[in-house]
Amino acid sequence: MRRPTDKKRHPVHDEIRAPVTYLPEYLHEEPLRVLKALWACRRKPGFGKALRQFLHDLRHDFSRNRFRRFGQAAVLSHEWPRDAGWLHVHFIHTPASVAAYTRLITGIPWTISAHAKDIWTSTDADLSYKLGSARWAVTCTASGYRHLQALSPTPATVHLSYHGLDLTRFPPMEGTRPPRDGSDPADPVQILSVGRAVKKKGIDILLKALAALPQSLHWRFTHIGGGDELATLKALAEQLGIADRITWTGAMDQKQVLEHYRKADLFALACRITADGDRDGLPNVLVEASSQALTCVSTNISGIPEFFVDGENGLLTEPENEAAFSNALERAISDPALRAKLGQAAEHRVRTGFDHRTSITDLKNLFEQEWEKTP
Repeated sequence: MRRPTDKKRHPVHDEIRAPVTYLPEYLHEEPLRVLKALWACRRKPGFGKALRQFLHDLRHDFSRNRFRRFGQAAVLSHEWPRDAGWLHVHFIHTPASVAAYTRLITGIPWTISAHAKDIWTSTDADLSYKLGSARWAVTCTASGYRHLQALSPTPATVHLSYHGLDLTRFPPMEGTRPPRDGSDPADPVQILSVGRAVKKKGIDILLKALAALPQSLHWRFTHIGGGDELATLKALAEQLGIADRITWTGAMDQKQVLEHYRKADLFALACRITADGDRDGLPNVLVEASSQALTCVSTNISGIPEFFVDGENGLLTEPENEAAFSNALERAISDPALRAKLGQAAEHRVRTGFDHRTSITDLKNLFEQEWEKTP
């Protein structure tokens, strides 16, 4: 539905062998393709039903985005491979809108993987309709699972499967970290955060928490990731007087990020729920950092407490509380023995419960059951 804009390409992408086809990202960019699809789809039995649903949706969401989804669905319906039995989509917001229209036009069954933002920024009515239209849905946190089950006309068709890591790409770190405690200005504690510079990551809260640390503690902070708010955050760091202790690397590929996990002493991510309901589920970067026995400081929203227990394998605070987050950082910075204990417990949690083969088995079973139903 959208062409990639990331500046960094991960090695795993080079392993994809299947052909990749893009729908028109914007309808005006490929008008003939869209018009040809609409003309062909008008003869399909379900086109009238899909058009009525589109007009119904348009009353609640009169936007270019809504027109785009219907046009994309027409193209997908027209170009659908003859030997394809069903459609699976990732994300229950706009991709699922395209899939739901496609099902009405063609009768092709569809299924969904739902994640975080797509769940929490959608209306209950929209989620309920899509869950009723799809054969089944799978999501990756218990909080999202409970929410979707409560809205689904058939709760038994909603499934939970945590994202796992490919642990061959995140092997255990060799050796041990130095016992830095922030007392040596020549050897500061290294703090890392990875994630796009967007509001739900709470990077502004993290910067304020860092600025509130005692002057006697010596630290350096590295942020990896792009994002629209980078300029604002850099200005905030200047305003707080901590810019000279921060490195902004921009986006990096997975291998580079892994090296930073291993060099860091502490990982921090001050996740929050934004005004429009957007939030993380269980950020993959927290699981990745934990795979390297790197202690994490984060917040207790969404799926994060499903992985971390405060004081046992990480440190969690309430969101939007920079004082509490600063206190947690201070505790972790000044106590290398605590970091070692929490990091080891977090790594054990990853390697015993978050191997991606478990998640793949869950999905494989769902797909095979669906395949058996397909004519």
